[in-house]
Amino acid sequence: QVQLVESGGGLVRPGDSLRLSCAASGGADSRYVMSWFRQAPGKERTFVTGINHSGTSSDYADSVKGRFTISRDNAKNTVYLQMNSLKPEETAVYYCARGKGRQYIGSTIETYVDWGQGTQVTVSS
Repeated sequence: QVQLVESGGGLVRPGDSLRLSCAASGGADSRYVMSWFRQAPGKERTFVTGINHSGTSSDYADSVKGRFTISRDNAKNTVYLQMNSLKPEETAVYYCARGKGRQYIGSTIETYVDWGQGTQVTVSS
Protein backbone atom coordinates (compact mmCIF):
# COMPACT_ATOMS: atom_id res chain seq x y z
CA GLN A 1 0.00 0.00 0.00
CA VAL A 2 1.22 3.47 -0.87
CA GLN A 3 0.88 6.32 1.58
CA LEU A 4 -0.07 9.65 0.06
CA VAL A 5 0.32 13.00 1.81
CA GLU A 6 -1.07 16.18 0.32
CA SER A 7 0.14 19.66 1.16
CA GLY A 8 -0.13 23.21 -0.10
CA GLY A 9 -3.75 23.99 0.64
CA GLY A 10 -4.87 27.23 2.17
CA LEU A 11 -7.02 30.32 1.96
CA VAL A 12 -6.75 32.37 -1.22
CA ARG A 13 -8.75 35.08 -2.94
CA PRO A 14 -10.68 34.61 -6.17
CA GLY A 15 -8.30 34.76 -9.11
CA ASP A 16 -5.30 33.70 -7.07
CA SER A 17 -3.09 30.69 -7.68
CA LEU A 18 -2.12 27.77 -5.49
CA ARG A 19 0.08 24.73 -5.94
CA LEU A 20 -0.71 21.45 -4.23
CA SER A 21 1.76 18.63 -3.74
CA CYS A 22 1.22 14.94 -3.13
CA ALA A 23 4.14 12.95 -1.80
CA ALA A 24 4.06 9.17 -2.03
CA SER A 25 5.88 6.70 0.15
CA GLY A 26 5.85 3.00 0.82
CA GLY A 27 5.89 2.01 -2.82
CA ALA A 28 6.90 3.01 -6.31
CA ASP A 29 4.18 5.49 -7.26
CA SER A 30 5.98 6.14 -10.50
CA ARG A 31 4.43 2.93 -11.79
CA TYR A 32 0.87 4.22 -11.52
CA VAL A 33 -1.62 6.80 -12.65
CA MET A 34 -1.99 9.62 -10.13
CA SER A 35 -4.97 11.92 -9.91
CA TRP A 36 -6.56 14.72 -7.96
CA PHE A 37 -10.16 14.75 -6.79
CA ARG A 38 -12.02 17.32 -4.76
CA GLN A 39 -14.98 17.26 -2.44
CA ALA A 40 -17.01 20.25 -1.34
CA PRO A 41 -19.16 20.09 1.81
CA GLY A 42 -22.27 18.05 1.22
CA LYS A 43 -21.21 17.05 -2.29
CA GLU A 44 -19.69 14.01 -3.93
CA ARG A 45 -15.98 13.60 -4.51
CA THR A 46 -15.27 14.49 -8.14
CA PHE A 47 -12.40 14.07 -10.54
CA VAL A 48 -10.24 17.10 -11.22
CA THR A 49 -7.26 15.83 -13.18
CA GLY A 50 -5.00 12.83 -13.63
CA ILE A 51 -1.65 11.92 -15.14
CA ASN A 52 -0.21 8.66 -16.42
CA HIS A 53 2.84 6.95 -14.98
CA SER A 54 5.36 8.69 -17.22
CA GLY A 55 3.78 12.12 -17.25
CA THR A 56 3.19 11.99 -20.99
CA SER A 57 -0.58 11.92 -20.83
CA SER A 58 -3.08 13.80 -18.69
CA ASP A 59 -6.78 14.43 -18.44
CA TYR A 60 -8.80 17.27 -16.94
CA ALA A 61 -12.34 17.95 -15.91
CA ASP A 62 -13.90 20.45 -18.29
CA SER A 63 -14.33 22.98 -15.50
CA VAL A 64 -10.58 23.28 -14.89
CA LYS A 65 -9.15 22.99 -18.40
CA GLY A 66 -6.83 25.85 -19.19
CA ARG A 67 -6.47 26.86 -15.54
CA PHE A 68 -5.14 23.78 -13.74
CA THR A 69 -2.02 21.81 -14.59
CA ILE A 70 -0.98 18.45 -13.23
CA SER A 71 2.63 17.31 -13.29
CA ARG A 72 4.81 14.71 -11.61
CA ASP A 73 8.40 14.21 -10.59
CA ASN A 74 8.95 10.48 -10.38
CA ALA A 75 12.42 10.92 -8.92
CA LYS A 76 10.79 12.63 -5.95
CA ASN A 77 7.66 10.45 -5.94
CA THR A 78 5.62 13.63 -5.99
CA VAL A 79 2.66 14.86 -8.00
CA TYR A 80 1.74 18.51 -8.28
CA LEU A 81 -1.42 20.43 -9.05
CA GLN A 82 -0.97 24.01 -10.18
CA MET A 83 -4.25 25.87 -9.85
CA ASN A 84 -4.66 29.30 -11.43
CA SER A 85 -7.58 31.72 -11.52
CA LEU A 86 -9.28 30.00 -8.63
CA LYS A 87 -13.00 30.50 -8.10
CA PRO A 88 -15.04 30.48 -4.88
CA GLU A 89 -16.98 27.43 -6.05
CA GLU A 90 -13.71 25.50 -6.10
CA THR A 91 -13.52 25.59 -2.34
CA ALA A 92 -13.15 21.96 -1.31
CA VAL A 93 -10.92 19.35 0.20
CA TYR A 94 -8.51 18.20 -2.48
CA TYR A 95 -7.43 14.57 -2.48
CA CYS A 96 -4.58 12.81 -4.18
CA ALA A 97 -5.21 9.26 -5.39
CA ARG A 98 -3.21 6.39 -6.89
CA GLY A 99 -4.74 4.53 -9.77
CA LYS A 100 -4.82 0.81 -10.42
CA GLY A 101 -2.80 0.98 -13.61
CA ARG A 102 -0.17 2.87 -15.54
CA GLN A 103 -2.05 4.43 -18.44
CA TYR A 104 -5.79 4.59 -17.90
CA ILE A 105 -6.81 7.81 -16.15
CA GLY A 106 -10.15 7.02 -14.60
CA SER A 107 -12.57 9.70 -13.49
CA THR A 108 -14.42 7.64 -10.90
CA ILE A 109 -13.29 6.86 -7.40
CA GLU A 110 -13.58 3.13 -8.04
CA THR A 111 -10.52 3.24 -10.30
CA TYR A 112 -8.25 4.33 -7.44
CA VAL A 113 -6.79 2.24 -4.67
CA ASP A 114 -4.96 4.62 -2.35
CA TRP A 115 -6.00 8.05 -1.11
CA GLY A 116 -4.39 10.83 0.83
CA GLN A 117 -6.01 12.52 3.80
CA GLY A 118 -6.81 15.63 1.78
CA THR A 119 -5.87 19.28 1.95
CA GLN A 120 -8.34 22.14 2.33
CA VAL A 121 -8.51 24.80 -0.34
CA THR A 122 -10.69 27.80 0.43
CA VAL A 123 -11.30 30.49 -2.16
CA SER A 124 -12.91 33.53 -0.63
CA SER A 125 -12.70 37.29 -0.72
